[in-house]
Amino acid sequence: MLRIFKAVADEGGVARAAERLHCVQSNVSTRLTQFEKKLDVKLFHRVGNRLIITQDGVRLLDYAERLLQLAEEAKAAVTGKGAPSGPLRIGSMETAAALRLPPILAKYHEQYPQVNLEIQTGPTHFMLEQVLNHMVDIGVVAGPINCPDLNQQNIFEEELVLVTELGHGPVTTAADVASSTILSFRAGCAYRYRLEQWFTESGIQPKIVEFGAFETILACVGAGMGVSLMPVALLIKRNLLSSVRIHTLPRRLARVDTMLIWRKDICRHAARDAFIAHFPNAPEVPEHVN
Repeated sequence: MLRIFKAVADEGGVARAAERLHCVQSNVSTRLTQFEKKLDVKLFHRVGNRLIITQDGVRLLDYAERLLQLAEEAKAAVTGKGAPSGPLRIGSMETAAALRLPPILAKYHEQYPQVNLEIQTGPTHFMLEQVLNHMVDIGVVAGPINCPDLNQQNIFEEELVLVTELGHGPVTTAADVASSTILSFRAGCAYRYRLEQWFTESGIQPKIVEFGAFETILACVGAGMGVSLMPVALLIKRNLLSSVRIHTLPRRLARVDTMLIWRKDICRHAARDAFIAHFPNAPEVPEHVN
């Protein structure tokens, strides 16, 4: 019952919840109605085809998430002597997912094939909320993170560079790109916040265009649409230094830690803990030509 309730709450409707649970819609609707009758509480408002969670539902959802997680921990504790298995939901920044995670995920998947990996990407602030709300088990975000409910581990240090079209002149201050549009991920992106702050400190209020993928951002930068802030290691790995120009920034803007974050109150999670163990030493940031 709790799993069905949580799926409906997460998806906002029966159809998508049924798809997620791999069962028919009528079964989800019937079980949900039975659950509400059993509790004698209305968990959702029916608005057309949408289900909007009630305040009682919100309160129950917190308990449901904790109980379902506890059930996963209990299963891991009594099966396979805690060997990693079952789902592991990883949330990551787009750039970290493209640059840092592939070799780690490949090694992890080879070592623990019984773990069902689920990867989603999004800005740091969004992934922080996803971890806190039990939507992912572990997050890969830009740090540091100031949250007493989370553990955090520094795994990489990135060097960020300002990226412009190839023909752009040297950039030493924000005034050199004062008329440029910032091309970035949606609000909540830690890199975007740093670039906005750099402009704001110089009294510049830039226009911002949001994108969903770093490849599109860099293609538009190369076409002269605007400027962006990206890890130099990503540009090197994707062989992009010949299509855009990079400009070094002050250390306070350029250096950023990439962190693993996970909830403190979930003390044991075999699949998550095994994933964390794959980060004993972070690779060095590659050298580049200024």
